[in-house]
Amino acid sequence: MIRVAPSILTADFGQLASHIRSAETGGADWLHLDVMDGSFVPEISFGPVVVKAARSATSLPLDVHLMVSAPERHIRSFADAGADLLTVHAEASLHLHRTLMSIREHGMKTGLAVNPLTPLQVYRDALPLLDLALIMSVSPGYGGQAFIPGSTRRIASLRSWRDELNPDCLISVDGGISTATIRQVCEAGADVVVAGSSVYNAEASVQDNIAALREAAG
Repeated sequence: MIRVAPSILTADFGQLASHIRSAETGGADWLHLDVMDGSFVPEISFGPVVVKAARSATSLPLDVHLMVSAPERHIRSFADAGADLLTVHAEASLHLHRTLMSIREHGMKTGLAVNPLTPLQVYRDALPLLDLALIMSVSPGYGGQAFIPGSTRRIASLRSWRDELNPDCLISVDGGISTATIRQVCEAGADVVVAGSSVYNAEASVQDNIAALREAAG
């Protein structure tokens, strides 16, 4: 069954604990936290303090996605804040192997993300080191973007390599996930979907939106 990881980026931060609990009671599998530094991506979001607050509000695994330059500088801070899984971008770390090893040494699971036009070849060597491989299906940095159709081909390619090199590694997809796109993502080989505006919106409750995504996934 597909794992649904709501992103709190589009939640109401004035009611963050309540919105996190709504995701938990609504059947979310993980919680996804997008950390942005205004350098690697244009926007600034939050840091370890919010991750620590989320940790105190839920028992769900915290999947922290670092959209930051030189992520190796911040590994200890997010480990101390309570992250269970830390994902860095292949484009952001000059010494990627060392960075991935450091994440594991700090007691977290390791994730690696690539942007939409970054060649997937980096995964060929990195997969044995990973617990999570994250395909960005939008350009990172903003919520509410439209899914890039070519992403399904990239997911399928990654899936074939994953099955060969590290069957235990999960494939996650982040960007433009909705009831209209989730099935194609699942059929291409995703194990985890990150959903922001399709979970946290004014059209329906968090619980109903998560249920709708699961139903659409098939």
